[in-house]
Amino acid sequence: MTDPIADYLTRLRNAIKANHRVVDIPASNVKKEITKVLFDKGYIQNYKFEQEGPQGNIKIALKYNPTTKAPAIVKLERISKPGLRKYAGAADLPRVLNGLGIAVVSTSKGIMTDKEARVANIGGEVLCHVY
Repeated sequence: MTDPIADYLTRLRNAIKANHRVVDIPASNVKKEITKVLFDKGYIQNYKFEQEGPQGNIKIALKYNPTTKAPAIVKLERISKPGLRKYAGAADLPRVLNGLGIAVVSTSKGIMTDKEARVANIGGEVLCHVY
């Protein structure tokens, strides 16, 4: 697999389109950190790391609106790809939907949102946009 982050986002996107409640994703440290960011920002309901075999799994409970059944995540978009990496300084970090969405950024201090990176005044690789 050449792009495990794109695979992670695609599995989430497919599970949301199929109205699944839970999705299983092969684990890695980067995927675990992205999952924590999505949980902290309220895009997923819950998550659990399961250690089965050498790699393990991430079990993610997706979040839906109880009345309209609309998913909390409308769009997941991969920005920095293996063939073309996208880096941004602290001043040039993107604003997703004028601040309503988040950009997940990989910095020297770990994976965080664009807002947290702006406050910490550090840039990094823009992994994806979520809204």
